[in-house]
Parts: sequence; structure tokens; C-alpha cells
Amino acid sequence: MALKILSVDDELDLELLLSQYFRRKIRKGEYEFFFAHNGIEALQTLLNHPDIDIILSDINMPEMDGLTLLKKIKDRNNPALKVIMVSAYGEMGNIREAMNNGAFDFATKPIDLDDLERTIEKAREEIAFIKNTQKEHGQLVDIKADLSLAAEVQQAILPRRFPPFADLAGVIDIFATMHPAKDVGGDFYDIFRIDDDHIGIAMADVSGKGVPAALFMTMSHTLLRFTGQRCLDPVTTVSETNDMLARESFDSMFVTVFYGVYNTSDGTMTFVNGGHNPPYILHADGSVTTVAESPELCLGVMEDYPYVSHTIRLEKGDVFVAFTDGVTEACSAGNTLYGDEKLENILKTLQGRSAEEITQAIDADVARHAEGAEQSDDITLLSLRRL
Repeated sequence: MALKILSVDDELDLELLLSQYFRRKIRKGEYEFFFAHNGIEALQTLLNHPDIDIILSDINMPEMDGLTLLKKIKDRNNPALKVIMVSAYGEMGNIREAMNNGAFDFATKPIDLDDLERTIEKAREEIAFIKNTQKEHGQLVDIKADLSLAAEVQQAILPRRFPPFADLAGVIDIFATMHPAKDVGGDFYDIFRIDDDHIGIAMADVSGKGVPAALFMTMSHTLLRFTGQRCLDPVTTVSETNDMLARESFDSMFVTVFYGVYNTSDGTMTFVNGGHNPPYILHADGSVTTVAESPELCLGVMEDYPYVSHTIRLEKGDVFVAFTDGVTEACSAGNTLYGDEKLENILKTLQGRSAEEITQAIDADVARHAEGAEQSDDITLLSLRRL
């Protein structure tokens, strides 16, 4: 595209001089000139042609001089618009004022056209750099907006209404949170109804961070819920989900999953642990134990893996607490991990609390431990209390 140059000068012979000297560049479409004879005409030309790149302006002109014009241009706040001031050599005070007020460069009369061409080309390089930077900034703003929308969508697919099942309000108490380390995360939890007496409980953590992890998280969440809602056997649910993820996995991604089917009638939970952090049980008497069965293979790694289920039972007042490793691996400003011991210790202080109070207390304790350090991993928690 042609570099658009506006010459502002009350000396009419300058128009002929510039047109003659730059005729080859004008014919080739490299330069396109516009001409005005004072600052007022220049502003009107800018209004009609807002894509002008360079203004070549005399200082001494009738009606509106070059310094006033420069201030008007500065108010437009367009860093890609460059102004080259022209004046007699003896008016160095005006030239200094122009440079202090944002002029890109200056030329003295009589104009050395070879030097002016070099100055114009130097301005062209800076204009190109600024426009490219503005374009990249615009792209970043668009990406940020897209990520913000993606984060809202991602949060929307997770249960956010507690209790999630009104008819079970006197039977179970559930609460969960997910805090992504970036705009979008790779963790998810899920709570869904299977039949009148059973609900599915999931806690998962996708490998990696950012957008790829978020996409894999969405796929994993959808597959697990789809298979889980039509099956009471957690082995079948996890196995089918694993096989589909292993076939469709990209960039060797995988997901750790703790998935359990909770019986609301008797407090039993049959579960499969696919490579995930073992949950805790905060018992009604204040003691804390780990759901200690060894985790098996993460989902998405290998088809036809022989997952095995286990069963635990929650007594009345017991609380099941699942989490992702963003909790125990939360790092302080002094580079110290939060760890399992601190999690167990805070749980021991939460006897008799509601699921929401327990979840939020752990969240707050992890935040205190971090001491304002940047969050390096998604932090996700789920508490289920048998009433």
C-alpha cells in the first residue's frame, strides 16, 4: 500500500517540487501525496483521509501555524501518525519546541530532498513497526476476550447450584469449587443423578495447562457424564471413557479421575481411582482417614485397561473430601508445598462443619499458605457430607 503523505505549506511551489522529485515513487504507487496550505486545511484533509501516515508541515503558516497543528494532531492519540516539521534554520527554537511536543523529525529550508526521502523512509519503518504492534495487540485483546468467554463456558458446564438435588437436601450435603490457574483450566468435578438412589461423583485433572487442557477437560467431562448417567458400575463407566479418550487423545494427553457411585440410601460409594490423588474422609468423631486403595492407570493412556472398583461407606456425619493436586502442590512464596499433612491438619479442625464451610476453609488455608505467590495449578475441591 502507498505511504500517504500530507504536505502542509503555504508556499505553492513546494507542491510542484515534491511532485516532481518523488514522481517515480508516486507512479509506482509507493507514495501518495496530499496538499494543504495551512493547519485548518490540514485538519480537514485528515478528517477526509484518516489513513494518512506522515504529515510534512511548515511551522510558519497563516490561520493555523504548524506548532498549533502539531498539538491538534497530538490530541488525536495516533502513535502511527508521524509529523516531520519544516522551518528555516534560524528558527531552531520553534523546531526544539516541535520536537518536545512529539514531532518525529525535522527538515530545514531550503529542503534537501535526498535527506527528506531518507527521513520519510525512516518514518515508514517506524510506522510499520507501530502498526504491526497495534495489530498484535488487537489480536491479543481478541484472544483474551475469547479466553474469558471460554472460561465462562467451562465454569457453566460444572454444577454450581448446591444442593444440586432438592429432594436429597436432608440426605446429603455437597459443595465444590474450581479455581483455574489460567483463564481456562484442566480440572473438573461433576455431580449427577443416575437414579433415585445413586449419584455419580467425579474429580479429575487433565495433564497440561491452558487451552489444550481445557479442550481435553471438556471432552473428558462430557464422556464421563454421558457413560456414567446410564450405568451404575463405575468400572464400566471409567473403562468406556478411558477407551474413547485413548482413541481420540492428542499430544499424548491424559486425565486422572476419581469416579464414584454414591448410594444415598446406605452411604456406600463404589469407586475407581484412575491415577488420582486419594480422597480423605473426615469422620463424625473428628478423625481423618485416606481412601487408601492404590490409584490405577490414568485415563487416555491405554485402551482396555482392567480397572478395579472398591467400596467405602460413609457413616452419618462423615464427610468425603476429593481434591486435585493443585491443593497439595500449592507453593508458597518461599517455595514450600502445601502438602498432604497440612490438608489433613486443617480437616481435623472442621468436624461438624457443612460441606460448603469445609471446602471454603481448605481454599482459604491454601491461599494463606501461598502468601500471594502466583497460582501454578488449578485448585479444585469437592466435599460430600452424609446427613
